[in-house]
Amino acid sequence: MNTSAKPKLRLDALHERHTGLTASLGGTFFEAASVCLSRHHDSPVDMKVVCNGDASTQSVEFLKPDGRMLNAWANDIDTTESGAYGVSLAAVENEENLVAVRRAETLTGADWYVAPIGTELGDLENCFRLEVSGVDVGGQSVVDARLRQKIEQTRRGASNLPAIASVVGFKERAIAIQRVSDEK
Repeated sequence: MNTSAKPKLRLDALHERHTGLTASLGGTFFEAASVCLSRHHDSPVDMKVVCNGDASTQSVEFLKPDGRMLNAWANDIDTTESGAYGVSLAAVENEENLVAVRRAETLTGADWYVAPIGTELGDLENCFRLEVSGVDVGGQSVVDARLRQKIEQTRRGASNLPAIASVVGFKERAIAIQRVSDEK
């Protein structure tokens, strides 16, 4: 039986592909995502990715946290936020061919600036703002509701750069990514 392999969502070594991340920060995001996913699943897991209305399934491998890692990531809110950064950046890389080039400033309505792979960062003119959120529990309706909130947040941001909103549902195994238009 010949089956085609699912695309992989690579959470490891993010810093090697995203010039706006250090090895330490990329490792932090990988650890946090591993803790979030392991709360509900065993590795590997298939995640449904919906990007601008197009759906795909991608395979995700993650670490099995030991006691030390679980102790380090005992704050659920911080862990979910950091885990969502890692998963969203990997998903935007796969789906939109965009990588993190810089952390966004406060009040821009976003968390990261992302740019096409290979972009030389002289200024932000080729960048998108990326707003990220994560939800630990809840179904697709919770992910969709949070995505709507994040879309509105990017519209209110103090920036004229185009935006993308991304929400990771760890229990639901779902990633929702939407380019944001100025239309309500």
